[in-house]
Amino acid sequence: QVQLVESGGGLVQAGGSLRLSCAASGRTFSVYTTAWFRQAPGKEREFVAAISWSGANTDYADSVKGRFTISRDNAKNTVYLQMNSLKPEDTAVYYCAARDEPYYSGSNYRNYPYWGQGTQVTVSS
Repeated sequence: QVQLVESGGGLVQAGGSLRLSCAASGRTFSVYTTAWFRQAPGKEREFVAAISWSGANTDYADSVKGRFTISRDNAKNTVYLQMNSLKPEDTAVYYCAARDEPYYSGSNYRNYPYWGQGTQVTVSS
C-alpha cells in the first residue's frame, strides 16, 4: 500500500505557472509508476502525465506537451508536476495516482489502484 497526498493547487491567471507535488508514504515509492490525472466538472477523469520509477521514462497527454513537466525525487518520495503557460481549459481537480510497476505507459485511470485526494487548479482568463 502507498498513500498519496497532493499539494500546490490554487488560482492563477492564464499564462501563469503552478507546481503540484505528490508526497508518498507507505511502501517503497520508488518502484511505482506515478501519474497525474485531472477531472473537470461534468467530464471524465483524463490522463495528464506519467513517470517511471527511475524517472527515465515520461509520457504526456497531447494537450499538455511542451507546457507541463513531470519529475520525481525518490529520496523525498515526491513527484512533481510543473505547469507553465496555463490555460483556462486546464482548470480541474488534479489527482496523483500510482501503480505498482516500474514503468507503465497506459493512460487509463482504471489501471491505477492508488490515488490521492486531489488538489484544485483554477486558471482565470
